[in-house]
Amino acid sequence: MYLLELHSDDAVHPEARRFRVERGDEGLRKWTLLPAGAGSHELLRLAALACCGRPFVQRLAADSGGLAGRHGSGLRIGYLMAHHAPFDGRAECAVISAGGLRLLPTAAGLDVHPDPDAIAVPEDIPRLQPALGSGLRALFSLALGPRLEAHCGSDDFHFNDPGFRATRYASLFDPGARVTDPAAFLTRLHYRGVLKGRVPAVHSLDRLTRLLALHLGLDTRDWGERGCDFTAQWQRLDPWQRQAVLPALDLARHMLDAFNYSATPLDQPGLVLLEEPDRHCPAARFPEWVGLMDALFPGIQFLATLPAAALGRFPAAALSGWLRLPQGAAPTPPRRGAIARVAPGTVVLVQIDGRLPNLALMKLSRHLRSQGRRVHLTSGEVRVAGAEAVYASCVFSTPASLRRVERLRATYGDVLVAGGSGVDLGLRLPPEVEDLPPDLDLYPELGDRAIGFVTRGCPFRCPFCIVPRKEGGVRRVSDLETLLQGRTRLILLDDNLLAHPDAGAILEEMAQRDLEVNFTQTLDIRLLDAELAALLRRVQCANTRFTRRVYHFSLNNLSGLERVGESYRLLGFSHRDNVEFVCMYGFDTTLEQDLERLRFLRSLPGAYVFMQEYQPVLGGPMPPPLAFFDDHADRHIDELAQILFPQNMKSVERYYRWLSRRYAAQFGRLHPRLVDTIFRYNQRDRRGRYVATLAGTRPLPNGAGP
Repeated sequence: MYLLELHSDDAVHPEARRFRVERGDEGLRKWTLLPAGAGSHELLRLAALACCGRPFVQRLAADSGGLAGRHGSGLRIGYLMAHHAPFDGRAECAVISAGGLRLLPTAAGLDVHPDPDAIAVPEDIPRLQPALGSGLRALFSLALGPRLEAHCGSDDFHFNDPGFRATRYASLFDPGARVTDPAAFLTRLHYRGVLKGRVPAVHSLDRLTRLLALHLGLDTRDWGERGCDFTAQWQRLDPWQRQAVLPALDLARHMLDAFNYSATPLDQPGLVLLEEPDRHCPAARFPEWVGLMDALFPGIQFLATLPAAALGRFPAAALSGWLRLPQGAAPTPPRRGAIARVAPGTVVLVQIDGRLPNLALMKLSRHLRSQGRRVHLTSGEVRVAGAEAVYASCVFSTPASLRRVERLRATYGDVLVAGGSGVDLGLRLPPEVEDLPPDLDLYPELGDRAIGFVTRGCPFRCPFCIVPRKEGGVRRVSDLETLLQGRTRLILLDDNLLAHPDAGAILEEMAQRDLEVNFTQTLDIRLLDAELAALLRRVQCANTRFTRRVYHFSLNNLSGLERVGESYRLLGFSHRDNVEFVCMYGFDTTLEQDLERLRFLRSLPGAYVFMQEYQPVLGGPMPPPLAFFDDHADRHIDELAQILFPQNMKSVERYYRWLSRRYAAQFGRLHPRLVDTIFRYNQRDRRGRYVATLAGTRPLPNGAGP
């Protein structure tokens, strides 16, 4: 994000009422310098309030009386910004957009409202109110006051504060606000870069080491050594060096937090507001300090206030630097209510949900096209004008899917026919349509993959499963030749292939054809004997995208666990194999039983887990009442957090979140080890908001879960 203009007719000082960065069609000044004084100070504060995000304005402006404006009735701030995709949230809407805030001091504190018309801009520039949440990456900006005091052992690198974003601007408003603990930050950066070899940290530490030595004369020769002690290194620096380095380390820390998925986080764009930065170093060193910041952060726009003497010492090379404006908008996804148009007489097929291509729609497409009719496929809630008929397929009975169906009914009325296991188990395709091979061309993204059933049904009657009521017992419905239609890869949807008497022959044919097969609905490993195990090992089992070899099994409870182990040994897997077990939770297992399943799977070489929450099927049972937690819940969770699988931990993280919510509802408190585990790797900046959301949960009676 770059700031292009700032307007506020309510500003006290004239210098703060109109501000424009010098820019051309393709770029803008990297350094914009303003004379130090009350007007420039006010301008920096207004810019910080505009850029920090509406949820954080109240946190920064503790003294709301100081924001009453020149008329005493509040402030109206308008801004023009340049957005960088994909960092800046809704940057796909436009490269440049306008927005604004209205700040009204009240007896209860500061009242903040969006004000998209706070700045006058041409009609073709959209108004955008950024939705930042607790994120750190969107509209990256930072402000530093003239006096900086660092944390010393008190810095929080774990994002426990839901308003952590506001700390990036605090020193501009509060002289007592502290910035990054330098020794702690460098120690963490060294751990990730030198000891763990993580690319963003390697890149950042290398650049800091090199440029701090070049511009400020720091002795950084030991910073790349494995045993480097940064507390000692920091204390060895001259006092002026420590003060001069603080702004660079604070900015580097926040850029690493914000752009943690980038290989080069210090190269990313953003805005930095500096009030009299010449105070951070001796006057003679100021040009070198500017050179350090300029080289260390090549994509950052700087807006700085300086006294006259420092303005004269500002290096011409930095002052002549320009930044490139983002070019072109990112692709805009279809919006709810978007309208597509088709030729008259076209039949529209709608896939309501599901990630896999919809087989029912593919069969219907084959039937309609054989009659010479046009077919148009869409998904979700995209409205299509000109349709002769609309057929929608809904696989899951989740609230989101059912809401989509209702909105489609409101759009199409009687023209819509909605079916699928998510809405109506009794509504089936006519036999003459069901028996057709699927129209694989309806989904061009299938490429060389085919999809369908060889068998349907299952002999077991698991209470959580829809298959017994929908499909009945296991039976043969097709052959491989019909399904493949000349393709060499097959996404097999069979409910329980190994339960069919012909399972061995089917696996033998797959092996002889040298097929790659994705058993997407998993296999029941308990049904394997030595012969079937040998056949299955000959089949090229793969993931859905066919990018690697994967075996898929299920383990929904502890039933037959000993048999699972025996069958697994028959398959002869090693740590080089990829064996995924789908484990359902939230139906009829307790925490202790979930732990036992995961402990068991972790003992199997090559095995990993995909945790799947139970979702009630149409007309299916709700989870039976049971005491999910026992008297050893804390001990179980501590052990659970130590069971790490080599891959696919995202689904386990979702399970941890579900477990954390349930624990909070049961006991009225968070489990700290569980929270640490959830935010160990992903979305770390959202930790504080998560904790704040669940911290006030009231406990439920024992055995009553959410």
